[in-house]
Amino acid sequence: MYDLVGRRNLYYILSALFIVPGILFILLGGLRPSIDFTGGTEWEVRYADAPAPSELRDALADLGYPDATVAELDEGFLRIRTAPIDLIPVGGPESSPSPGGSPSPGATDAASPSPGATASPGATDAASPSPDPSPTAAPEPVAAGTEFAELQGSLVDRFGEADVRLVRTIGPIIGAELIRNSAILIVIGELLMLGYLWIRFGFRYGTAAVIALLHDVLFVVGVFAILGYFFAVEIDALFVTALLTIIAFSVNDTIVVFDRIRENRVRRTGEAFGAVVNHSLLQTLGRSLLTGLTLLVPIAALVLLGPATVRGFALTLLLGMGIGVYSSIFNAAQILVSWHEWDARRRARPAAAAR
Repeated sequence: MYDLVGRRNLYYILSALFIVPGILFILLGGLRPSIDFTGGTEWEVRYADAPAPSELRDALADLGYPDATVAELDEGFLRIRTAPIDLIPVGGPESSPSPGGSPSPGATDAASPSPGATASPGATDAASPSPDPSPTAAPEPVAAGTEFAELQGSLVDRFGEADVRLVRTIGPIIGAELIRNSAILIVIGELLMLGYLWIRFGFRYGTAAVIALLHDVLFVVGVFAILGYFFAVEIDALFVTALLTIIAFSVNDTIVVFDRIRENRVRRTGEAFGAVVNHSLLQTLGRSLLTGLTLLVPIAALVLLGPATVRGFALTLLLGMGIGVYSSIFNAAQILVSWHEWDARRRARPAAAAR
């Protein structure tokens, strides 16, 4: 019979090699939060003159956006991100640039005067409730969309006709709330899993399973920190959804292994705990690998062939479910054996001292 448990120190070293580099790059700032977390205005556009990202960054700096970032996408599109612009005020008009097309260079909102026009001495605005407004009245706010339209118009003048496929603005308050809520969700998910496992299997089993869960989460987050550091890969709100899915999958696979260990402890009362765990792992190994494979194959196809909008989500699931299958067999169960043997040695010391 193959001895999986006897090689557990090798699995611990392998797990350290998995997660330590990722933790290092997390500390180095490799995680790149997307606009979902940081807030800002982001749009994806393809210009007729196909400017390089550096050219577009220089142009944005000249137009008053020195902190703008530009990244290359597929099919010649560029992703531009700036500080939040054209935020709709409370109670203001809910208008925004159309995602499917580029604003006209000279387009302005109907409620605001033309940028180059001057008012006639005796003319009044048809939409104004009073023909003679008070000199101390607050000026009418600029309508949402005007600043973006002017910026896009200036870029069109420089780089030719624009094909815009996405425009969105997220305020910094929403981004901060999303970060806080995401952290709360992950912590609550871990605690609920821990409570369930404590009730069903006991303290030792539950703690071992949660350590394996933390291993899985750290591995996935660390991989994205490495990708962010070297390839500017970002994490978004779907990344949090994928992490919660990974937690659920990893616990499900671990419960299958723990159930078999508990059953075999009753059937094999005369055997050492390590032998019982090893026998249980060999019994569940084929099922765990086949279950993981049936999930990983379609997810891998989605990573390779799916649309760019879900590729990051699919990659997160692929990494998390793959490491989840590994940790259920080579981490959670092995931690149980190490803990049991450490506890047996601790209990044996007083008896040895007494003899």
